Amino acid sequence: MRIEGSRALVAGGASGLGAATARRLRAGGAEVTIADLNAERGEALAGELGARFVACDVTKADEVEAAVQAAEGLRISVCCAGIGWAEKTAGKRGPHAFDPFEAVVRVNLIGTFNVLRLAAAAMLANEPDSEGERGVCINTASIAAYDGQIGQIAYSASKGGIAGMTLPAARDLASSGIRVMTIAPGLFDTPLLAGLPEEARTALGEQVPHPQRLGRPEEYGDLAAHIVENPMLNGEVIRLDGALRMPPR
Repeated sequence: MRIEGSRALVAGGASGLGAATARRLRAGGAEVTIADLNAERGEALAGELGARFVACDVTKADEVEAAVQAAEGLRISVCCAGIGWAEKTAGKRGPHAFDPFEAVVRVNLIGTFNVLRLAAAAMLANEPDSEGERGVCINTASIAAYDGQIGQIAYSASKGGIAGMTLPAARDLASSGIRVMTIAPGLFDTPLLAGLPEEARTALGEQVPHPQRLGRPEEYGDLAAHIVENPMLNGEVIRLDGALRMPPR
């Protein structure tokens, strides 16, 4: 699918991987709608890129529907929205708190599904392009879906669910010419790691076999753009991690 001239929605697009994707798609000629909870950052980025911003909580159907409608004629949907939480299944302080587990799954997994289902439904109305495509949906998992560390049970469960949705969603939508892909990033230089001291960030990057550094958000954006443009990429999760396999801690 051509990026140029297509209308794109980037959920969680105000910062980090989402912002890099919005930049890449806009540079490729897409008309971009940024959906995010952070209105200040989202509006600033939209103004910079000549894009549209819609305030959106991905767990709320009406707000996601409004974002999809704002990107009328939607052909490219990328969901980068997500949160994290660190706590063991059980320990000296008792069992893992229930509410944070539910919140992480709700935002990361259910929120991603919410964007996927509503974006795909809107894409059904599109005329197919020369390849028979009506749209492309890209979701964001994590290598924690496969290599969850100590204290990552909530995050890993939510990201594992996103990975697990990929193939059945692609099969559901294949006859309509809508592709579904997932990117599973490793350690990336995003706001989640921005609060760490530089020494700690460098040490994390050195765990990566090659290149021995944190991933750059624009590398995620480049992969998202390639997925859009390569019609044979469908129903798969791509690890974007420099061959990293996370240790237990």
